[in-house]
Amino acid sequence: MSPYQYVVLRCVPRVEREEFVNVGVVLHCPDADFLGVRSAVDPDRIRALHAEADIARVEAALVAVERVCSGEAHTGFGVGVRATAYGSREAKDDASTRFGFLKAPRSTVLQPGPVHGGVTADPAGTLERLLETLVL
Repeated sequence: MSPYQYVVLRCVPRVEREEFVNVGVVLHCPDADFLGVRSAVDPDRIRALHAEADIARVEAALVAVERVCSGEAHTGFGVGVRATAYGSREAKDDASTRFGFLKAPRSTVLQPGPVHGGVTADPAGTLERLLETLVL
């Protein structure tokens, strides 16, 4: 059994109202070198919160999350140096770094919820189970 962390991705069509619909799950299991996302958008549920919600924009944001998970989002930029509170260090591009980016709070239409954890022998199966339980 290996420890994992996950965040639920929330569609927040009107950020000022703080109402949301779960649309995806990102799961990171470092021991298995696994970072994956599964999503499902229900336009009717989102439009129940905001009739003019841009569903295509939500779906595009989820595609961007998939690209980050797979490491494709910034292939043209390479790995460089980034500033930290303690000076600078070489930036890494690995599953842990990408999960850190995806779980960071933000005020956009697609937001990560709190980080939760557990243990699993099958990260991909756990991701599917979480999607079914928390999104579908």
